[in-house]
Amino acid sequence: MTMTTEQATDTDRYTIVSADCHAGGSHKAYREYLDKEFIQDFDDWRGEYKNPYKDLGDDRRLRNWDNEMRNSQQEADGIVGEVVYPNTVPPFFPSFVLFAKPPTEAEYRHRRAGVHAHNRWLVDFCSEFPERRAGVGQIFLNDVDDAIEDVRWIKEHGLRGGILLPNIAPDVKWVKPLYDRCYDPLWAELQDLDVPINVHSGTGNPDYGPYPVSMLLYINEVVFYTERPLVQMILSGVFERFPGLRMVITESGCSWVPPLLENLDRVIRGVRDTGATGELRYGSEHVLPRDATEYFEQNVWMGVSQPKPADVEARHRIGIHKFMWGSDYPHDEGTYPYTREHLRARFSDVPESELRAMLAGNAADFYDFDLTALEPLAQRIGPTVEEVATPIEEVPDKQLERLSGDMDSRAIK
Repeated sequence: MTMTTEQATDTDRYTIVSADCHAGGSHKAYREYLDKEFIQDFDDWRGEYKNPYKDLGDDRRLRNWDNEMRNSQQEADGIVGEVVYPNTVPPFFPSFVLFAKPPTEAEYRHRRAGVHAHNRWLVDFCSEFPERRAGVGQIFLNDVDDAIEDVRWIKEHGLRGGILLPNIAPDVKWVKPLYDRCYDPLWAELQDLDVPINVHSGTGNPDYGPYPVSMLLYINEVVFYTERPLVQMILSGVFERFPGLRMVITESGCSWVPPLLENLDRVIRGVRDTGATGELRYGSEHVLPRDATEYFEQNVWMGVSQPKPADVEARHRIGIHKFMWGSDYPHDEGTYPYTREHLRARFSDVPESELRAMLAGNAADFYDFDLTALEPLAQRIGPTVEEVATPIEEVPDKQLERLSGDMDSRAIK
């Protein structure tokens, strides 16, 4: 039987489940999971591939798949469970998996074979420590029937992290936007199968071109583009038509959510009450019966990675039950290897009952972690309640500057 949040409070140590971690296979491993018809094409592609990412080129890459290295580092940080997003470069991808644009028609068949290889690898990776890992499978939206087929496979093979929803950038014209009604059969399937939808930051940005300012524009606008799926799903009525959908937005903080919802509430009420916004006129198809705040409560959770002070302060406004803490392991901008210090810096004055929910209970409920199974490990390696309640009085070196909240936790891969 799964331990509830209330049952998990009878210990002096915290159980910690990170709602945002990343892993992936090596190209050698992915080759073993590819459909045979793509092996030769993969060998040709791999021969031309140049790795642009330092953390995927040195020994740090081993954290993505080496169980001994990964588990030992997670345990040193006091983390016993993790939601596993993709991290490496699957077969036939042009770049890091989260930043790659959706495939064009010419690329689709090979790129889909690549995510199939990753999903198969992920099933085996998670099955090695099933109580500790909830894998997030990948799909594409180019073909709705294919997407539904892949969702069913993900569900049938126990990837309880659900699916990573592609965030369609405004300059991607070959895939329909999320508010197109063509996706209603997909939303229906996700709802019926109770498969979580995950939106991860860093996705959905347009191509800024080869300019010196491009990366600065990216890092300045990444939060805006992470917000777009939430806005689109609310205003297009997806959450009205499919009230059972469960969506989590990860690694974008949460302090921006209350003001966004307040603004959307005003827009929705204006359309409902007057049928107009200034000179713009709306028809009955634009009227939503409920406010954005209500749809958020019904359908949306937040994976709050490396939270800033403002995110912690916003926890009551979004709802304690919506806040799922994340470490972003193994990314350099994540909390590893200073998770214990991070928790003290952010949560020393947060009541224990709230913190137990945010550090494990909410993620356990959302992603079906068994806290009873995780308790023995948590009792051995988890930080104590007293430790987390002890404030950080000074930041000891530059590596810990991010604990002060003065640095932006989002870094460019």
